[in-house]
Amino acid sequence: MRFTSMAATLAAMASGLVGASSFTPAKPPAVPLAVRSPYLNAWLQGDSGCILPGAWPRFWTGQIQGWQGFVAVDGDVYNWLGAAPGPQLANQVSLEYTSTKSIFTFDVGGKVNLTVTFLSPIFPDDLARQSQQFSYISVKARSRDGAVHKVQVYLDVSGEWASGDVSQVINWDHATSGDVSYHQFFRANQQQFAESGEIASWGTWYLSTSFSNGLTWQIGQDTKVRGQFANNRVLNNTKETNFRAVNSDWPVFAFSHDLGDVQSNDEERVLTLGLIQDQVINFAAGLEGLTAVKGLWSSYYDNDVSAVTSFYNDYAHANRLSSNLDNRIQTDSVNAAGQDYATITTLAVRQTFGGLQFAGEPRKPYIFLKEISSNSDIQTVDVIFPAYPIFMYLNASLGRYLLDPLYENQESGAYPNEYAEHDLGTFPVAKGYPAGNDEPMPLEECGNMIIMTLAYAQRTGDVAYLDAHYPKLVQWAEFLVNDSIVPANQLSTDDFAGALANQTNLAIKGIIGLKAMSHIANLTKHEDNWGATADAYLQTWKSYAINTNTTLPHTTLSYGDNNSHGLLYNIYSDKLLGLNFIDQEIFDMQSAFYPTIALEYGVPLDTRHTWTKSDWEMFAAAVSSVETRDMFISKTAHWVGATTSNRAMTDLFDAATGGYPGGGPTFVARPVMGGMFALLALP
Repeated sequence: MRFTSMAATLAAMASGLVGASSFTPAKPPAVPLAVRSPYLNAWLQGDSGCILPGAWPRFWTGQIQGWQGFVAVDGDVYNWLGAAPGPQLANQVSLEYTSTKSIFTFDVGGKVNLTVTFLSPIFPDDLARQSQQFSYISVKARSRDGAVHKVQVYLDVSGEWASGDVSQVINWDHATSGDVSYHQFFRANQQQFAESGEIASWGTWYLSTSFSNGLTWQIGQDTKVRGQFANNRVLNNTKETNFRAVNSDWPVFAFSHDLGDVQSNDEERVLTLGLIQDQVINFAAGLEGLTAVKGLWSSYYDNDVSAVTSFYNDYAHANRLSSNLDNRIQTDSVNAAGQDYATITTLAVRQTFGGLQFAGEPRKPYIFLKEISSNSDIQTVDVIFPAYPIFMYLNASLGRYLLDPLYENQESGAYPNEYAEHDLGTFPVAKGYPAGNDEPMPLEECGNMIIMTLAYAQRTGDVAYLDAHYPKLVQWAEFLVNDSIVPANQLSTDDFAGALANQTNLAIKGIIGLKAMSHIANLTKHEDNWGATADAYLQTWKSYAINTNTTLPHTTLSYGDNNSHGLLYNIYSDKLLGLNFIDQEIFDMQSAFYPTIALEYGVPLDTRHTWTKSDWEMFAAAVSSVETRDMFISKTAHWVGATTSNRAMTDLFDAATGGYPGGGPTFVARPVMGGMFALLALP
């Protein structure tokens, strides 16, 4: 099975194919293919040149996930997906991405146009559909030269999807249900709530398609199955029965459709790929300990096969709703700040939702978030916070489902600290921290929880939610009273930069948190013990935080360090909540300053590095002047198309080079990219 992406790419270059493709709206760092959950998270990496033929799709970690596509035209076989040796590579003509789709077009031998769409639908208002870990692959063929051509299409996946440890034995089967034909495969040694190389070690994978005339299938060794199609343009409807390790003769699971005579009209076939897990999270809601939480999908479907067939048969509906969402986000983004902004937002959607796992039941749904690539924490508050704008834009109730597990765990008495918990453990085990030994970000997380809770309640009118959690909110607000104006030496969300005392940006988050608590008290008809304190703290903060001894006054990184500066992204929350608390002069001051320190790909996060974070840049952009906003957006869109990073969009990069930060962490596929919607989330 192993034929490297580099070898395939070199072969493509020799054929003059690389560089022929167009990219709309830009050539991304990596292309989302099947991205709907932390475990269904497959990409075409940018080191392929974003050319699909000749490259293996990869899990977000970079591990190969075998996925091979062929097309035969009048007996000649071409490769349109994957790096298996043999057939010549189809000529990729274009790639277009939208919020939910990656659309590739190919010129197959000058005879046929092949359009392949990878659809990972987003249903922000439909928990039943959003809870399924499945995606679609649509393959359409039509004549390119006006002549009639005989066309067959082929797709397979390998056992690499089912186990990060390729020495593990997998089992498999083939069956049909109604008009759906499917392969299923899974690890023989199921290890619930365990991972290998970040890939789930439990659950069953399904590759499905329509059971119709012209369909053939086969399960067996990769070279034999692919050779069968390459030589005969048809599969033999058989399965090998010697279950074995993923890397032992590399078993693959294949379908082929004979499209017959293809003329000027599209002939389409659809396949689905995804994962079924009965229980998805192990969660300590309180002192009683861990309890397995079922996948939310199981409340809506009778069993695995029902879920598989329902998803397959829902394609027309899913495609229509996805196109509507694509159009909405594209239009709203362009209207808000132009095409550059749409280039950014549309690339962020699948990545953000790809970090989410939907669990529980309809009366009590949960969304659990995986802090992909940085440390795999579950329910990290300061990762939910930067992602929050996309949820406020699409459906604010999603915000509640993210906050609920954090409230449940802490209100049960299972967390001993006076400040807010940083996370709930390591995905998919949300065990909490009964000893209070989570990563300490006390001011950061208290401010985040108060701000996010109010943002949800404002958009939904759910004042009862504020009442329900009022004692815990008061506890966190009192912590802010004691700690926000002069922050002790501590970490902020940008923990990769290290701890620092008197952080200007961290302090203003706490002060805004106090003002938000004032609004919560008023909404819930409690006495307001925080508004006056916030007002006084703001005046003190301004005297500590602003360097006025310079041509362009600006806030410092830390109090009194006039040789420093940083992105003051935390003032965004004032506008998100409509507090009208922070002086407009501060927004204007920062807007005037940022362009003077901008580098080619963005504005550095602070003076400790030339590194920047694009989520925080969009927070800053959303509350800047139009000119400065457009500067941030233009530089980020430029980065999307020019960065040397080559994996699922990173939020941390060098603003001077556009690459990963030298000597710093490599962040990949993190759901914080929901922060790209900061502008659209404003009321």
